[in-house]
Amino acid sequence: MANDFTTVRRALPFWLSLGMIPLLAIGAVQGGWTLALPPLYGWLFITLLDAILGRNTDQPDTQTPDADLFWYRLITLLWFPVQVVTVFSLIYYVTHTDHLSLGESLGLFFGMGVAAGTIGIVYSHELMHQKSKLERWMGDLLLASVLYSHFRSEHLLVHHWHVGTPMDGVTARYNEGFHRFFPRVLKECPRSAWAAETRKLARAKRSTWHRSNPFWRYAALQGGMLLLAFILGGWAGIGLFIVQAVVAIWQLELTNYIEHYGLTREHLGDGKYEHVKPHHSWNADHTASNWLMINLQRHSDHHYKPDRRFPLLQTYDADAAPQLPLGYPAMAAVAMIPPLWRRRMNPRVRAWRRQHYPHITDWSAYNKGQTPKRY
Repeated sequence: MANDFTTVRRALPFWLSLGMIPLLAIGAVQGGWTLALPPLYGWLFITLLDAILGRNTDQPDTQTPDADLFWYRLITLLWFPVQVVTVFSLIYYVTHTDHLSLGESLGLFFGMGVAAGTIGIVYSHELMHQKSKLERWMGDLLLASVLYSHFRSEHLLVHHWHVGTPMDGVTARYNEGFHRFFPRVLKECPRSAWAAETRKLARAKRSTWHRSNPFWRYAALQGGMLLLAFILGGWAGIGLFIVQAVVAIWQLELTNYIEHYGLTREHLGDGKYEHVKPHHSWNADHTASNWLMINLQRHSDHHYKPDRRFPLLQTYDADAAPQLPLGYPAMAAVAMIPPLWRRRMNPRVRAWRRQHYPHITDWSAYNKGQTPKRY
C-alpha cells in the first residue's frame, strides 16, 4: 500500500493538465476577463512555478515495468475523452446561448486551443510512439480533434529520421524567425508526410491509394470531427472548432521551433549525415513545465529512445546536451518576438557550434538548409 501511495504521489503532478478544464468552464459561463485564465494557467502560472521549484535532474530507473507506470499512463489515456467532451460541449453551449459576444466566443476557443495544443498534442505525441493499438488510436483521435492528423506520419517517418538536416522541415534554421518558420512548415510538412507514406507503400509494393495509407484514416477522423461540430453548432460550430484547431497547431509548431532551433547534424558527404546525438536537441529541466508537458523537455533522451515512456526519460548535463534558460512555455513567448529570440538564442547556437564542431568554419549552407538531401 505504501508503494502504491508513493507511485500515485509521484505521478499526481503530471495531472496538472486537468486544471485547464474548470478554467474553460468558468470562461464559458462568466466571459470577460475570465477568458484569460486558461492561457495564463498554461503559460504564466507554469512559468512562475518553474521559477519557484527550479530544475529537476532526477534520473528515473529506465527498467521500471509498465505496470508501475499505471498512474502516469492513465492521464494520457483519459485526456482524449476529456478534451473531446470539453470542446464539443463548449461548441453546443456557445451556439445555444447568447451571453457571450463574438469576441468572447473566439477568446474562449483560443483558450481551448491552448489546452489542445499545449496538452492534447503533446499527449498524442507520447501515445503515437507506443506499441499499444489503444494508445496509438488515442493519439490519432487527439490529432484529428485539431485537424492535424498528418503530424503522426511526419513525426514518425520524417522528423525522427531526418532531424537536424534539410529533409526535416521542423528543424528551425539558424536566424529563421518563427513568423517565417510557421508558414513554411504548414506548407512543407503535409507534403513531406504524404511523400514518406508513399515511399513506405512503394517499398511494400503497394499503390499510393492502397487502403493501408493512413491518410484515408486521417481524412475520415477529421471529417467525423467536423461533422460532429456541425451537428452540435451548425456553421458557427465548425468555425469555432477550426479556431481551436488553428491555435493548437500554432502551439505545437512553437514547440517544434524551440526544440531544435539552429542545431544541425554534420554533413559527412554524399548526402550522408552523422547520427543523431544528445546535443541535437534543446532541453529544459524545469520542473513544472515538464509536469504539464509530460517531460517533453527531456528531448534529447526522447530522440535516443523514442518509445521510452515519459516518466522514464533521462536528462543530460549541459556539456552533453544544450539547455534552455527557461521552460518551453516561456521560450514560446520569447519566440513570438524574433529580435528578442535571436538575442537570447543565437549566441547559444554559436557557442554550441564552437563546442561540438570547431572544425566547421563555413555555416552558410547549414543556415540556409542547403546541405544535400538524401531520403
